[in-house]
Amino acid sequence: MDANRVKQILSSPADIEVLYNGASVWIDQLNEDGKTATVHVRGPFKERTVVDISELEEK
Repeated sequence: MDANRVKQILSSPADIEVLYNGASVWIDQLNEDGKTATVHVRGPFKERTVVDISELEEK
């Protein structure tokens, strides 16, 4: 995924499913470097992880 698509997903009112290593995640923010994003797994867990946006996949 590229930075522009991450921004589109963040600003969209739609529920767009994004996968990271096969797990469905919410994107919390695109980080300042434009190459990483802070995400958390959908569900009751709120642990946030910084990942390379190239590893995110739109389902």
